[in-house]
Order: sequence, then C-alpha cells, then structure tokens
Amino acid sequence: MATGHTDPQRRERILAATLDLIAEEGIARVSHRRIAQRAGVPLGSMTYHFTGIEQLLREAFGRFTDHIVAVFDEHLGAAADRDEAREAVADLVHELSEDSQRDLVLTQELYTLAARQPAYRELTHEWMRRSRVHLEKHFDPDTARQLDALIEGLTLHRALAREPHGRALTLEAIARVTTTDRGTPTGCPLSRRVPSDHHPAQGF
Repeated sequence: MATGHTDPQRRERILAATLDLIAEEGIARVSHRRIAQRAGVPLGSMTYHFTGIEQLLREAFGRFTDHIVAVFDEHLGAAADRDEAREAVADLVHELSEDSQRDLVLTQELYTLAARQPAYRELTHEWMRRSRVHLEKHFDPDTARQLDALIEGLTLHRALAREPHGRALTLEAIARVTTTDRGTPTGCPLSRRVPSDHHPAQGF
C-alpha cells in the first residue's frame, strides 16, 4: 500500500471517511480505527496526518461547511436582483431539503458540537457569515440574517416532514421576510410586493 508521502489523496480520503461515518452512525461511533478501515488506509496514517480526533473532526466539519457554502454560492451567486435572489433562495431550500439526508445529519451533528464546544461554534459562526455574503448583495444586513435563519428552518422542516410543504409556501415565507426590508442596497431594484390576490398558506 502507498505511504502517506506517495499517496497525496490519503488525507482527503480520511476526512471524507470521517464525514461518511458520522452521517451514517453518529459522532459517538467515531474512532481512529473505524475511520482508517472506511478510508482504506493504515491505522498509523491517522496519527501521521492528524494530532488527534479533535483536529480530525474540526477539519472534516470545515470541509463540510465549505461544501454547503459552495451550494449556497451556486444558487445565489448569479442572482441579478431581489426577485432572482428570492427564487434562488427557494431553489436552495428545496435542494437542501430533498437531495441529501447526509448533509442534513451532518448539519445537526455540527450544531450539537457547537452548542457544547467553542471551537465548533467558530466553525458555525464563519459558515453563517459566508452564507450571508450573497444575501447582503440584495438585502440589508438585518434582513439577510433573518433570511439565513429562515433558510435553515424551512430546510429542516421540509426534510423531516411526512408531507413537505410546497414551493408556494417557501416563496410566501421568503416574501414575508424580505418585503419588510429596512433598506435597499445601492443598485438593487425595489422588492416586488406579493400580489393582492395571493393568499398566504394556512398555518405558516
């Protein structure tokens, strides 16, 4: 088997295996031996590349947050105005809630760690900051913060519901948050109001 010096992808495979193990079996099942087996690397590679489990977990979750931010950027990066930004946010909520149970589980595992340990809270803080970068191109900072929280809430509710709500309700929720915006960034068109004949979804 290739050594760490001749196998440059080994470190990345270890990080990927760590996230897969957490997603499938939970943080409590993480160990050097189980990760090494899943990654297909010698056990000694674990301590060669990482000083301990804590460093490994922080780097693995750092990779995960990079992935989620990339998905966020993919949707919102091309939005030219507020209307397109609203549509992009709706697309994002539905993709995140439908496409990957793995991402949903990893998000909740990270939040649990962050609730207990400041080192992981720094990861979530930076994740939230990066997520708001594109939102603040179209909405004032307070509205962007509220919308960021709404994205997470709607995503979780759709992912766990027996009968997930539809796109109309998602757009209605986004409109409610963004049409109370406190200001309009320079160069952005004014928000389009919800049509007068549009009735909010019941129960939201």
